[in-house]
Amino acid sequence: MDNFTSKAQLRLEQVNLFTKLKGNQQGYPILQDISFEVFSGECIAIVGPSGAGKTSLLRLINRLSEPTNGKIYLENQEYRQIPVIQLRQLVTLVLQDSKLLGMTVQQALAYPLVLRGLPKQTIQQRVNYWIEQLHIPSDWLGRTDVQLSAGQRQLVAIARALVIQPKMLLLDEPTSALDIGTASHVMQVLTQVSQTHQTTILMANHQLDLAQMFCTRLLHLQQGRLLADQTASKIDWAKLKDILIRAEAQAAEEWG
Repeated sequence: MDNFTSKAQLRLEQVNLFTKLKGNQQGYPILQDISFEVFSGECIAIVGPSGAGKTSLLRLINRLSEPTNGKIYLENQEYRQIPVIQLRQLVTLVLQDSKLLGMTVQQALAYPLVLRGLPKQTIQQRVNYWIEQLHIPSDWLGRTDVQLSAGQRQLVAIARALVIQPKMLLLDEPTSALDIGTASHVMQVLTQVSQTHQTTILMANHQLDLAQMFCTRLLHLQQGRLLADQTASKIDWAKLKDILIRAEAQAAEEWG
């Protein structure tokens, strides 16, 4: 397995995201005055009730969305100065329900490396490595989207992201369709990746028990605002769980 290292550093300064109305008029706020800094190798859990802005924040960091105002920097370079293709090679987003775009699992895992022109032997070695690390059965490799369950697609999507070897990995509820045992193993692999390769990981997750096992730091969002930015060792996890349960109930009531 070839080595890779990361010195990724992300900084958000007073970032706001609003919906757009007719004529590009500013609508309601999705994210408000978000400022924080992320250093290489951190494992950060992003928590909050439904509608808090977790996915929107990840989409901003991957430039699937653009902030209404405020600044985002990667390694002290302003985001808009980095070509989008180059940025997404450094900062990879795994959505909650990723697709293989008609490819088999084998083809989907290799495709990003084929685009980069890597030698076939290197591609195969890297794909094989992550298949082994994530315990992906060999009989999945010839399957397509329709032959995989939601949980299997999630696991393949995580493997595809790790094959790319990004400096920063963004995960949107990556274990929501996985059984507890598989989810726990995935968290162990991701922790090892961050520690060994200094890959920065930001993960939105409703499963607080997994977040507690995984994260070195936690960002707590509610109604588009950053309520707390804490190191894991200083978090009262029982209190946080109670807060999130009540916030989720309130959000469900508001959404009707």
